[in-house]
Amino acid sequence: MITKLIKTEEEYDVAMERIEKIMDAQKGTPEGDELELLSVLVEKYEAENYPLPEPTPVDVIQFYIEQRGLKAKDLVGIIGDKTTVSKILKKERKLNLGMVRRLHQKANIPYELLMKEY
Repeated sequence: MITKLIKTEEEYDVAMERIEKIMDAQKGTPEGDELELLSVLVEKYEAENYPLPEPTPVDVIQFYIEQRGLKAKDLVGIIGDKTTVSKILKKERKLNLGMVRRLHQKANIPYELLMKEY
């Protein structure tokens, strides 16, 4: 059982192998407790060594489109005409406050995710 912080790639690999072996462990068992501890240690190591970039407002919009099975044309009228939607999604143009407000109101996307670059 690993009971120390993961500091190297080799320790990370060992921890990941162990997690694979005990993935189906039941909570409250020794292996379940080990799995929970290893998960926390691996998450900490990954956060420090493989940080994920913050999503841009366009990333958030694209995620919204994908998750709901929509197409870019479905944003026409919310953030502008077809050309404006295209420019926004290609990152050739930034969102303005009116677009952000409509995306929040009509698409239910939180303001804080749409205002990151402003």
